Amino acid sequence: MKQITRFLLTASLLLAVPFAHTMADNDRDHILKVYNWADYIDEDLIPEFEQWYQENTGQEIHVIYQTFDINEVMLTKIETGHEDYDVVCPSEYIIERMLKNGMLLPLDRDFGSVPDYTQNVSPFATEQFNRLSTPDMKASDYAVGFMWGTTGILYNTDYVSKEEAETWGILWNPRLENRILMKDAVRDVYGSVMLYLRKNEIAAGTITREQVMNDATYPSLKLFEDTINCAKKNFAGWEVDFGKERMIQEKAWVNLTWSGDAMWALEEVGDAVNLDYVVPKEGSNVWFDGWVIPIYAKNVKAANWFINFMCMSENAMRNMDAIGYVSVIGTRDILESKIDDSLEETVNLSYFFGEGADSVKVSPVQYPDATIIRRCALMHDAGNRTEAMLDMWSRVKGDSLNIGMIVVLAIAISAILILFLQRSINRDRQNKRRGKAKKTASKHSR
Repeated sequence: MKQITRFLLTASLLLAVPFAHTMADNDRDHILKVYNWADYIDEDLIPEFEQWYQENTGQEIHVIYQTFDINEVMLTKIETGHEDYDVVCPSEYIIERMLKNGMLLPLDRDFGSVPDYTQNVSPFATEQFNRLSTPDMKASDYAVGFMWGTTGILYNTDYVSKEEAETWGILWNPRLENRILMKDAVRDVYGSVMLYLRKNEIAAGTITREQVMNDATYPSLKLFEDTINCAKKNFAGWEVDFGKERMIQEKAWVNLTWSGDAMWALEEVGDAVNLDYVVPKEGSNVWFDGWVIPIYAKNVKAANWFINFMCMSENAMRNMDAIGYVSVIGTRDILESKIDDSLEETVNLSYFFGEGADSVKVSPVQYPDATIIRRCALMHDAGNRTEAMLDMWSRVKGDSLNIGMIVVLAIAISAILILFLQRSINRDRQNKRRGKAKKTASKHSR
């Protein structure tokens, strides 16, 4: 219950802050509101963008930068709250939902004398994004990739063998009671577990990995819930971004996590703790987060310029160095910056960088080999089964309130906070008017 209370307070404040900005900042031509994942950008780039934008357009811009931890909370703020963010960075299945529901504006790639840096995006990433298209709308006309990666197992090699980590079955290993940290990301966990549970059908060719990961029918949801509940005694907690720190501190031996978090942990810990990352043999999801412009955006021009700025190779490299994740930018200078001749094994990255990249020495955590990509699948919008999946996830985690109720309560609390703020502003204005009236009356009495 403490977690729910903390979540409600955080969500309420996050919902209220944009309204405060809206009331305080009326000149939206000079304001860009960006909504991104936490710890997902080199924040030094923000003031640099403001300067770059002014130099190239002659107009001043101020970025209001805010963060979120859960796709669904971000989506609700736009879908239900009509929040006027100019640029947001959802995951692929959320982008698909927003596209289907008419919630995105098309991109404008006309930057005058400034190059269109979105052309730096790897054709592989663009192809994956276009699989999210509708019959009438091509996804790459509405979204530009930012970061991508896999979901896998980060593990401590002193306590867990590679053989154990190479299967999602590790989640039920009785030896790992209270030693596993689970990512609080329903789609990633659901897809991974279902690939394990239906591995025989996949091997027999009766169903594909993508069909398994995106099957949200009642029997599949129940199978997942019943099976994952049998593993819960092994879980030391649910996390969004603290798992990597706990692994470094050796407070857990296994973390179901994203490749970017794994890379951050591996670089941070060095040789102090023996960690490694693997994508289990049953397969996983290859995920993508991308920039989009919501339909309620009020500074579309600056939004397009911001997306273009983030697609510069040098900015992509800085973001990668800052957060550990992998940019969708597929230029040669990106590849050359990641080559590490001290590595023994090579990776086939021809699918991402094209000809000449079939045997390069780069981190296989950041850039998975083509053989791993072939056993990964893309997540899609669950459509009208989304609520059922979120309710199931709440039961699995033991929340006494489901996610839908939490979001509704958060919005309600936000409305109360906004009303309180508006009344405070009105009260201040009345007090100022009364103060002026008193001064005027005092002046006349003299």
